This record gives sequence, C-alpha cells and structure tokens, in this order.
Amino acid sequence: MSHRRIVIMAEIALTLALAYVLGWLKLWQMPQGGDVSLAMLPLLVLALRRGLPVGVWAGLLYGVLDLMHPPLYIVHWVQFFLDYPLAFMAVGLAGAFAPALGRAASRGEWGRALGTAVIPGIILGSLGRFLLHLVSGAIFFGDYAEGQPVWVYSAGYNSFVFVSALLCAVGAAIVVPVLQRVVPPEGKSPDA
Repeated sequence: MSHRRIVIMAEIALTLALAYVLGWLKLWQMPQGGDVSLAMLPLLVLALRRGLPVGVWAGLLYGVLDLMHPPLYIVHWVQFFLDYPLAFMAVGLAGAFAPALGRAASRGEWGRALGTAVIPGIILGSLGRFLLHLVSGAIFFGDYAEGQPVWVYSAGYNSFVFVSALLCAVGAAIVVPVLQRVVPPEGKSPDA
C-alpha cells in the first residue's frame, strides 16, 4: 500500500472521529431529527483538501457513523438512506473545489482560496445535504406540515443545515489556510 493512501486513510479516520465528537456537541436539536452542530466542518475540510472521491467516501462513512447519535428518526428504508448516508455523502461534494483550493493555496492567495473554493465548496456540500433532507422531509414527514404545503414545511424545517453551514464556513475560513500551510495535502514540506 502506498504512503499516500495510508496518509489519506489516516486523515479520513481522524476526520470521522472529529466529526463524530462535534456531532455530539449540538448547538440546537430539532424535534424530529436534525441539529445545528459543527459535525460537517471536518468533512468539508477533508473534501476541500483531498477532492471529490475522498470527500464523498468520508461523507458516506460518517452518514453511517451518525446513526449512533440519538435520537434516530427512521420511518422508512428510503428515508434512512436520504437522511443519513446519502445526505452526508453529499457534503463531500465540496471536494469538487479541491483543485481551485490547491491552485490558490500554492500561490498563497488565501482570499482567492476562500472565494473560489472554500465558500463555494461549503455551499455545494450543504446544498446537496439540504436537498436530500428536503425530499425526505416532504415525502416522509409531511404529516407534521399542519396545513402548509409539505415542500415549504420541509424547506423551513431543514434550514438548520444552512445554520450549520454558516458556522462551518467561519470555522473553515480559519482552519483551511492553517492546515494548507502546516500539513500540505500532497505531502510537500510545509512553508518555512
């Protein structure tokens, strides 16, 4: 097994552990599931640094791991996949912006890195997660809508994803430049 593959596997393991711990530190818990936390932050940072395949795989693994965060709200097997593995897998879509981050970071253009990679990546990953929760909420939790359109209800309820995304954007703006300098993703020696 190559050194690079071992490093990536170790980063995924550390990311999952950190995301799991941050998932327990809920800032707000929604009544039928979902919460505001920083659990997405390590997943987003890993995806931005290592790319789409690594980000998607780590998201999928965390989606399964997230099943150990009670309370669970599983009403159907399709809803299970939408709200857990697939929703967090979508967070890994942030990895589509890894090349842009790498280019900006290699030139030390941190403002550009934030504007062309970090923020767009967080938006894409969070939007992907939101859309999967939106579909799940409209189809499987529409009974809670109490007379309002189920899609409107689901969009409002699942907006907690965007609150988490905003907090993660602040965290990523601090963490990503430091990590890129101290622990470059391609094993290059850190800047002196």
